Amino acid sequence: MLALHCLMASAHIVPLPIAARAASMLFQQVVKTYPNLFDRLGEHSQSRFGFVPTDLPFAFSIRPSSRDIQTVRRGAAVAADATITGPLFLMLALAEGRVDGDAIFFARKLAVTGDMEAILALRNALDDSEIDLAKIVGSFSGPLTPSVSGVLSSIRRQALKAHGVAWS
Repeated sequence: MLALHCLMASAHIVPLPIAARAASMLFQQVVKTYPNLFDRLGEHSQSRFGFVPTDLPFAFSIRPSSRDIQTVRRGAAVAADATITGPLFLMLALAEGRVDGDAIFFARKLAVTGDMEAILALRNALDDSEIDLAKIVGSFSGPLTPSVSGVLSSIRRQALKAHGVAWS
């Protein structure tokens, strides 16, 4: 649990340009690793999706059609047709498609605003993707990939447990 607290606390001192670059690198690697990720969005591929972590000083906006991500300080306007707000690790687990999205939404652990059809299309696109963000982030660490991926997987499990969510 200490690693999780240190990770989240350190995010508050990261300058916006560095956070934006890290988010862009991660997003581009996800798109490269899963090139068909957004195929199931249909007409909603033009939508802009906002993600506002309540425990992070940044917010993100993604437009799937252009494979574009924007990072802003939380509290700044996020350009989005649909927005998901909640704890970072719950949003990441939902993106990985390995938690029960309905249970998270109905338990009000995440808030959704805007175009609900776009959100449902995004959720359907993510459900079968089998994204592993710990593995993707770990891949940036060269020979330390297995160790870094393992630590990140452990942090993910701890975070989800703290939110009362089971990893499936």
